[in-house]
Amino acid sequence: MRKIFILLGSLIISTSALAFHCPADMKKIDAALATNPKLTPEQLSEVKKLRAEGETLHKAGKHQDSVDMLGKAMKILAI
Repeated sequence: MRKIFILLGSLIISTSALAFHCPADMKKIDAALATNPKLTPEQLSEVKKLRAEGETLHKAGKHQDSVDMLGKAMKILAI
């Protein structure tokens, strides 16, 4: 029984950690975009699209998917 509680507690904590990770990534992307990065118009469009999708997924509670989307945008921005 104790192992089950530990497992459930770990899941809750890890989900919370991912939930808080998304807004931090969005802020990093926004800050990088504010500096007018040297990107092609296609790259800039892709970053904005990925950032918007990441925020939508975050609000829907799909935090891992959000982190993945935001990670792709951060990779393009090299952050």
